[in-house]
Amino acid sequence: MSQPSATRRRVDPRAERAARTVLAGPRPRLLRQPAAAISNERRRDPRAIREAALVQRQPRPRYDWTRDAASAGSSAAMGVFVAAAPAIPLQVIAEPAYLVLALLDRPGGEVSDHDRQVIAAARLLADSGSDGGGGAVVTVSTGSGEALAEAGSDRHVALPDGWADDYVPERRAAAASALMAALSPRHVLFPDSADGGDVARRVAAAAGERLFTGVQSLAPDRATRQSAGGSLETGHRPTRLMTVAADAFAPLDGVRHEARPLDLAAPAIAGEEVLPRLGGARRLAVDPDALSLSETDFILSAGNGVTDWRSFAELGEALGATRAGSRVVCDAGHLPRERQVGASGTVVGARCYLAFGIAGAPQHLQGITGVHHVIAVNTDLHAEMIKRADLSIVADAQAVMPALIRLIRERRHD
Repeated sequence: MSQPSATRRRVDPRAERAARTVLAGPRPRLLRQPAAAISNERRRDPRAIREAALVQRQPRPRYDWTRDAASAGSSAAMGVFVAAAPAIPLQVIAEPAYLVLALLDRPGGEVSDHDRQVIAAARLLADSGSDGGGGAVVTVSTGSGEALAEAGSDRHVALPDGWADDYVPERRAAAASALMAALSPRHVLFPDSADGGDVARRVAAAAGERLFTGVQSLAPDRATRQSAGGSLETGHRPTRLMTVAADAFAPLDGVRHEARPLDLAAPAIAGEEVLPRLGGARRLAVDPDALSLSETDFILSAGNGVTDWRSFAELGEALGATRAGSRVVCDAGHLPRERQVGASGTVVGARCYLAFGIAGAPQHLQGITGVHHVIAVNTDLHAEMIKRADLSIVADAQAVMPALIRLIRERRHD
């Protein structure tokens, strides 16, 4: 026999309605809850909650939503100071047991994703050596090492800045050979790119050592790469000279090393007059529109808000950018179908994406998830593309494009 349920007071709907009534008359106004249940709590500040969950600002913001964001938001709303995220501790290797050299391309003076991946691979060898780690990563490139500290560099050797202008692989190969003789590194890593692979093969031929190319996974006792279209895997004990395949290693995140400048008196690095030079070597100019959207680094994209297509073409030529567009633009015939960006077009990973008059449909935003920097020009302040952009210009595209063209021509004339 079941136990009788506890007695509960019956709900009086007329009493509840009277408690919620704030204005009587022909059309009474009712509250969502009784007046007695209203508290004086202040509303939560979503900006404070977002700031409390922020764990990294550069190169792209990262958030940890597992934190107690509710308490942080309420305390910030009440004016209580919320402590910032703890700073990343500096990792210093004063006396490294061995060295791992990472010779970077650094095209145009900027640290590319491939360069960061090479440093991550070198960091893997330095931290997980057969003798328990304790190694240091020495980066070699033009420019300072300040931008390489968060990528995992312990020491940095700065090559002359003028070396980044001309294509003279003999100089980089001679510098690498001189550093190998001076530092005696355990491993030397190169990016498996057009320039990095060229330098790596020259160094291997001069040193008479074996070069293991296209490394895709690394361990202290094994390096592997794929072949035959990915159906076969070739493994070998890590050699002294190796090239790292693109997108094989994830760049380091949340680390900070010292990247201490390493000054070496290497005559081969400073004395370029003794090195052979290629006669008339230069980089050929490439038509940006001849590149596929998946390969280019700079994309100028148009949406439904663009009507001045002549200015759009002139701006693409002035910037040296590859032209692209949204689905609406391609459907209208202003650009060919292979220039469509989005989930139903091409998913791009350019370094810079300049969008004119694109509202930001979900399919289009899916196509630019891998873009590093987005610049949006739109008249709608609340457009989704404006929210996605790192830099926004709230203006008409037809007014911004001619202004940019004039500015570029003035700068070139000066």
